[in-house]
Amino acid sequence: MSGFASIGECMIELSGATGDNWRMGFAGDTFNTIWYVRALVAPEYPVDYVSAFGDDPFSGKQRSFLADNGVGIAKSPIISGARPGLYAITLDGAERSFTYWRSDAAARQLASDRQALSASLEGRDIVYFSGITLAILAPADRQTMLEAVAIARQSGSKVAFDPNYRPRLWENIETARTVIGQAIRLADIALPTFPDEKELFGDATPAATAARIAASGVKEIIVKDGTGPALVAAQGREEWVAAVPANAVDTTGAGDSFNGAYLAARLQEIAPAEAAKRAHCVAARVVEFHGALAPMQEAHDAFEKLCEA
Repeated sequence: MSGFASIGECMIELSGATGDNWRMGFAGDTFNTIWYVRALVAPEYPVDYVSAFGDDPFSGKQRSFLADNGVGIAKSPIISGARPGLYAITLDGAERSFTYWRSDAAARQLASDRQALSASLEGRDIVYFSGITLAILAPADRQTMLEAVAIARQSGSKVAFDPNYRPRLWENIETARTVIGQAIRLADIALPTFPDEKELFGDATPAATAARIAASGVKEIIVKDGTGPALVAAQGREEWVAAVPANAVDTTGAGDSFNGAYLAARLQEIAPAEAAKRAHCVAARVVEFHGALAPMQEAHDAFEKLCEA
């Protein structure tokens, strides 16, 4: 086994507005995560973003951006006439809100070619996806994707999943509970965020979230809680890992960067609690930049220095 695959949607991001001036970039929850995995593993280690792309100029720039930063696209289809989704970030202090234009995004067809999707996941150390990955797909394609992930797991890949519940993307809360529940049962590593789990499942505490997910058979669970400590339930024990103070200017991508740093650490066989500490360090540095993607070197330095600076 070799390589890391992240499944989802890479969008055009408009951020850092000053008056009517905007900075264009590329981002999306599972893409943000793979950005930080790429920053934190060896340059020769294979890292691929599994999605579907259009054939318009913006899609071409998107694919070039991935390639220029060491991220492949495996067997992801290029769909004639399709284009990327887009979102804009507006800030109130460091807190952000989003406006989306994504209803006909190419990534909604990422599971349209079952064979290509399965080939993209073959032989991976870790396959990662999120609730957003599932939410943007048609119901039949959700099942196709979950089947492809299950095959990869049966073949020896570990599966990492962040439920990342976004109510507006789902038909209703019942569907979200059902589909996310299916995904959780495939996961070896779960990376939920407590406020999302409270909203979706009614969990009273992060410990309740960990207990519910553990009952589905997941052996490694990290419950994130914003600037609060993360609960690491793994290897038969529970440990709270404190967050790291930051001079936040934009919290976009904080949880995604935590996930990427955590998974990069686990690929390097760093123990779960230590991996969570490193992940907090990276997330604290990321929120000191505008937009979802902080420079890779900054993330790498935070990961290696373990907040000592």
